[in-house]
Amino acid sequence: MSRSFEELVGEAAAAPVEGWDFSWLDGRATEQRPPWGYQRLMGQRLARASAALDVQTGGGEVLAEAQRFPPVMVATESWPPNVVAATKLLHPRGVVVVASSDEPPLPFAGSAFDLVTSRHPVTPRWGEIARVLRPGGTYFAQHVGPGTMSKLAEYFLGPQRRARDKRDPDQEIAEARAAGLRIVDVRRARLRAEFFDVGAVIFFLRKVIWTVPDFAVDAYRDRLRDLHEQIEHDGVFVAHSTRTLIEARKPT
Repeated sequence: MSRSFEELVGEAAAAPVEGWDFSWLDGRATEQRPPWGYQRLMGQRLARASAALDVQTGGGEVLAEAQRFPPVMVATESWPPNVVAATKLLHPRGVVVVASSDEPPLPFAGSAFDLVTSRHPVTPRWGEIARVLRPGGTYFAQHVGPGTMSKLAEYFLGPQRRARDKRDPDQEIAEARAAGLRIVDVRRARLRAEFFDVGAVIFFLRKVIWTVPDFAVDAYRDRLRDLHEQIEHDGVFVAHSTRTLIEARKPT
């Protein structure tokens, strides 16, 4: 028996959204994973590094998957609830978590790290990445690509043509090169996402706040109710995300 709109809304509105754990969506939403396996590749690079920085680590869940850290391992995060979550998760493994604004500069001396990683940074600060990397050091990251969840965003906001053009990999590559980095590898993927009830949509929008920046249940209740009825009829709401894997190196 299907659950009512109000039940789904109430449950999703009360769910905790700290950190970067999406297990609440198990059985309620799915998203294809990129084919390259970012966590595995990140772990391989961390195991070979001597000093590494993970930028915008969220709740530390992705970084914590690494089996081995270098002798110096630092992570930054700006959102206070995530700083708390990351500290609890990573400090027992010797990782220093630094509360830092997403705006430059990074709070580290130049040439401090031979590896900088990031999974889904809001905006890559190429000049700062290049500054804190040692000569020969590597930036390895998975970025959110253009048009990610545009169908979901436009369901609530209407056409967002300019937003669909953001995070263009070609533009990011050009900016990385302008900062003095050499591109080693670039891979791209388009991935299918499915939402099986309106509660899953609410949870996602509360957690991934840049999708619909002004999202609030009460503000969009009518659209949410329409979406609930649509999912009840179709069985699913389908959107797509894109991802870009970027590896860049600072020349020696």
